[in-house]
Amino acid sequence: MKLELRGITKRFGTLIANDHIDLVVQPGEIHCLLGENGAGKSTLMNVLYGLYRADEGFILLDDEVQNFQGPGDAMRAGIGMVHQHFMLIPVFTVAENVMLGHESTKAGGRLDVESARARVREISDRFGFDVDPDALVEDLPVGVQQRVEIIKALSRDARVLVFDEPTAVLTPQETDELMLIMRQLKEAGTSIVFITHKLREVREVADRITVIRLGKVIGEASPDATNAELAELMVGRAVELTVHKDAPTLGDRALVVDDLTVIDAKNQVLVSGVSFDVRAGEIIAIAGVQGNGQTELTQALVGLEQRVTGSITLNGTELVGSSVRGILDAGVGFVPEDRKEDGLVGGMTIAENLVLDRTDGPPFVRGGGLRLGYIAEFAEEKFREFDVRGRGIDTPVGTLSGGNQQKVVLARELSRDLSLLVAAQPTRGVDVGSIEFIHKRIVETRDAGIPVIVVSTELDEVTSLADRIIVMYRGRIVGIVPGDTPRGVLGLMMAGEVPSEGVAA
Repeated sequence: MKLELRGITKRFGTLIANDHIDLVVQPGEIHCLLGENGAGKSTLMNVLYGLYRADEGFILLDDEVQNFQGPGDAMRAGIGMVHQHFMLIPVFTVAENVMLGHESTKAGGRLDVESARARVREISDRFGFDVDPDALVEDLPVGVQQRVEIIKALSRDARVLVFDEPTAVLTPQETDELMLIMRQLKEAGTSIVFITHKLREVREVADRITVIRLGKVIGEASPDATNAELAELMVGRAVELTVHKDAPTLGDRALVVDDLTVIDAKNQVLVSGVSFDVRAGEIIAIAGVQGNGQTELTQALVGLEQRVTGSITLNGTELVGSSVRGILDAGVGFVPEDRKEDGLVGGMTIAENLVLDRTDGPPFVRGGGLRLGYIAEFAEEKFREFDVRGRGIDTPVGTLSGGNQQKVVLARELSRDLSLLVAAQPTRGVDVGSIEFIHKRIVETRDAGIPVIVVSTELDEVTSLADRIIVMYRGRIVGIVPGDTPRGVLGLMMAGEVPSEGVAA
């Protein structure tokens, strides 16, 4: 199916999110839409999917003008969307999620779940998805949940598939699997619109690339273009893709973790006997495939895990048993891996989110009342410094793109007086220009003598930032190695292989 967008314009008040955008996607083509956070990519696709109505312009499918009143019309016309944040019901099975909204019934009005099961099996077998139709979605890894989203779209005969930042929550291995799936879909004749800001992925699968900046199409690029060329097209300036940092000036052991164990409510050991230290002026990166204890470890460091044994001391003060409030007051900055759930309050403004955990005293409170003028000045400064793309500091943070939401979290945490920074997936869903900025700020934090822990599934990020790397597997530390350890060695460690003695740090 040929997709064509002509002159699509979408305004939100005075903000022009899409400015007369033209786009053509040929049948059986992977067409990448590349741009910064807030460039208008997702808005454009929400217009295509019927979630928004364009103020100007129109959509054609196989040269016929469409008039979508909502997503149902788009789906019936053959358009499917795989959202960055999955639209699945966790307590439903795969088959139940696939039939949701398109329920068929048998005699007596009973739901025909068996037909949905058969459809899941048929699509799963065709593309090698290996998805159990009777599995509960909440029990599936993130990569498999994404396959369920794809099956949902294909079960409704989608001939144009939109992938909106599909790798933002995936591990490197799951990302590689998705690239393979996209190629299989292309070979089956499906047209794909791939929205991303990750340059490696673009060059790996795109047949054509359209670059959007500040709501406008600025041109097309070849998949043979270099990362630097693509980054400059996206951002409008040369972007430094390499992290530059001097050798660390190490201080005393600031954070000491000793025999830390985390157990869940079912008495399963999620973190087992973990011990390490972080010196002042050092970046420790924690690497591993998602789900090997990194999440629970970082949550234990900031008091979010209840069933913890062992010891965590920061500058000699024991943190195990302290409240989250007490740990934050001790100078711990925390960037959570799930910004929507743990980092922000979507209905509150950017300004309010920038002072979420700092309204119990100076400088934002005086005489028991909030200093609203001071808060506004602070928020405006951070809004500009972190280049948050939105209508202003009074914008509800939940209306921002994922990358801009991440900038708000980082602006809040990096603007505090820190004794320790814990950053989990700090650049997840963030574009190359913002990644450059965030990495510089993390290195500046380390160079100011503050210990830093970075948790990331992106090996390029790990090796770029780390002075030392901790690799975790099944809740244990496989090894602690230098920051310049080769990716191949790290990959083997992430699979549970213990490094040779000459490699361990």
